[in-house]
Amino acid sequence: MSFPASAPPLPDVHRALAVFAHPDDVDFGCAGTIGGWVDEGIEVAYLIVTRGNSGGFDDTPREEMPALREAEQRAAAAAVGVHRVEFLDGHPDGTLTPSVELRRQITAAIRRFRPDRVLTSSPLRRWEHLTGPSHPDHLAVGEATTCAVYPDSRNRFAFPELLAEGLEPCVVREIWYAGGPAPDHVVDVTDQGARKIAAMRAHRSQTAHLDVETWVHERLGMIADNAGLPAGRLAEAFTVFRTE
Repeated sequence: MSFPASAPPLPDVHRALAVFAHPDDVDFGCAGTIGGWVDEGIEVAYLIVTRGNSGGFDDTPREEMPALREAEQRAAAAAVGVHRVEFLDGHPDGTLTPSVELRRQITAAIRRFRPDRVLTSSPLRRWEHLTGPSHPDHLAVGEATTCAVYPDSRNRFAFPELLAEGLEPCVVREIWYAGGPAPDHVVDVTDQGARKIAAMRAHRSQTAHLDVETWVHERLGMIADNAGLPAGRLAEAFTVFRTE
């Protein structure tokens, strides 16, 4: 199973909400694109479902990891110009499901921020690339976010308790998926390369063992080459859908 072809991105987006499972997911996959959106004047916010307590590559005590990774994510967001970062509670890293409660919390965040565009992980598995994009937590958050975009956030009869909190229904007009099969909307992020590298390096607990600059140039350079961009360019790739 794959996605159909992407729609052309909306030209009049003012707000975008990125919803991802773990601290660092958004930066590995999307930091260059988000830096470009910020430069265009789009207000971007992050919603992170867990604090990544199952991550890391050293002997950092597990009880210290959530606060450490939250601080890393806030620093990484600031590196690309994003200053609104929210974390959900009650969802353990590694065992996420697209539960009704997760949908409710994402719906509440959408209604608070009222974005034109939502960016999230793909709910479709990449069978040729089981590691990374196809982590079960990524798939679960992609599915829960898709359900929150439609029908939950626009349906006033979904989660009626949100109305009592002043969270009126709203329509997300566009959804972008990262990490899915055969992404066909390519964003040239060459000018954002240094900010992408800075954002990834901010996740020191996850990237200290990596040569981040080489990783970025190799991975993003390959995406650019495959898309036919000139030599030396960097790119990120997505699948884009209209929801109206």
